[in-house]
Amino acid sequence: MTVPRQTRGRAGPGTRTPPTHTDRGAAYGFCAPSLQDPANPRASAWDILLHPEHGDVRGRRYDDRRALLVDLLEEHDVQPPIQLVPMTDDPTVAMTWYQQLPDAGIEGIVAKLGTSAYRPGRIWKKIRHAETVDADVVGYTGPAGRPRALAVRLPDGRIALTQSLKAPLAAQAAVHFAASGPPRSAPTRAGEAYTTTAPGLVVEVLAGTTRHAVVSVTRLRST
Repeated sequence: MTVPRQTRGRAGPGTRTPPTHTDRGAAYGFCAPSLQDPANPRASAWDILLHPEHGDVRGRRYDDRRALLVDLLEEHDVQPPIQLVPMTDDPTVAMTWYQQLPDAGIEGIVAKLGTSAYRPGRIWKKIRHAETVDADVVGYTGPAGRPRALAVRLPDGRIALTQSLKAPLAAQAAVHFAASGPPRSAPTRAGEAYTTTAPGLVVEVLAGTTRHAVVSVTRLRST
């Protein structure tokens, strides 16, 4: 079972033929963030755990839960802003989504077994568009002695917060922060707060290729 990440709605007929114009998200039957009207937010329906007739359905396989969700929304004629997330079990369609939709703000797809029951935690796999780049560290979140994440300046000039650091990377970065002088608070363009640090620390990051993509630190380049 595969669905695009950052999508809204259910894929309709004709999704096997890639659209050739820029409005690819609409052609696939969903609205990506870059195509949404900010004054008209949408909600994604991905799964159903408690059904009004069948009760707790977490023990059922995902494709059965998906069918229940589809039937329920159709029965009650649910319309936007609530929409089904697109889903396919065809690898060709999934690959088409993955290859054709980055420009529409779709960072990748997620996949899970159609036979899997619902369980807390992550049992699905993310497949993202990403590239490895060097980034200057301009700050961090959390205490200097044990930073939770880094604020990095990406090659396009954007400052972004990384995903949570693993303990070894946090310990290495803490050495730099301890000697960087008095800290001050600053925000990213998105309004996320971080503590500034002295220049000199460069990290290698795996950065998604879309505007709101995830940034993960893979290693420290220099201190």
